Amino acid sequence: MSTSPIGIAIAAPSGRALDNEAVQRGVRRLEQQGYLVHNYYDDDRQYQRFGGTDEWRLAQLNAAAADPAVQVVMALRGSYGMSRLLPRIDFQQMAASGKLFVGYSDFTAFQMPLFKLTGRTSFGGPMICDDFIRDAPVAYTMEQFWRCLRGPAHTVRGAVADGASDNPVVDVGGTLWGGNLAMIVSLLGTPYFHAPAGGICFLEDISEHPYRVERMVLQLFYAGALDGQQALVLGDFSGYKLSPIDNGYDFEAMLAYLRATLPIPVLTGLPFGHIKERATLPYGGAARLRSTARGLELTVSDYLTL
Repeated sequence: MSTSPIGIAIAAPSGRALDNEAVQRGVRRLEQQGYLVHNYYDDDRQYQRFGGTDEWRLAQLNAAAADPAVQVVMALRGSYGMSRLLPRIDFQQMAASGKLFVGYSDFTAFQMPLFKLTGRTSFGGPMICDDFIRDAPVAYTMEQFWRCLRGPAHTVRGAVADGASDNPVVDVGGTLWGGNLAMIVSLLGTPYFHAPAGGICFLEDISEHPYRVERMVLQLFYAGALDGQQALVLGDFSGYKLSPIDNGYDFEAMLAYLRATLPIPVLTGLPFGHIKERATLPYGGAARLRSTARGLELTVSDYLTL
């Protein structure tokens, strides 16, 4: 008995593609693997830094969600743009579509209100640019993605970096939520922000100096967003540059301050962020987090799968 191929829709609710030929290469690669690709991105309709005007980017998202041949809606890339669309996205319609929505970085601004307003899970995972357009796709990233989408549960393991301080030892459970730190903080005080009670929060960002990371985490703390959370799990925070003015203040110094200040455990070692080897994380799933001094294991269940 034959089964229909999995349909993957590509939409660009945020940034434009920097190399459209590479996008087409990524489409062909997915098709060669047996997936049915519906590319709603039109490079000729890019606008400024965006994957189209606000109207066209919203239309891409709506069309992808409405396509009956599609099971997975994948963001073209991150960058910026989702914030402009939030008041016009019908999140109930997105949830009712039954699609698995995938992306990270700027896509965090879609995942948080989707879960808040509908209870629908989504995925912090790969995007067309640049995960599927690489000359050699990263095996770990691909394996994590497809294994996670097929469920029914998913496990991610990570290790504390060499030379970094030990993790606190924890064994906690809660709703998994989080994503890009700057995007999460940008939603504070809006109708789209949501910190699930008793949750496990994961964070990542790129090119943010440790003092800016500290400042944003403190903003979450002062706003009450971390009240009652079971743990804060940090992914990758690379791409910044220290200077003489830092005078010994680096990521480890910032981490020590957060651990001394926040009333919840702060862990590192999650393989998630703007990195090549990236885990896929079900936003809104039921998670169990266990850690040792030098590593962690995060198992997630009870989320929408293929």
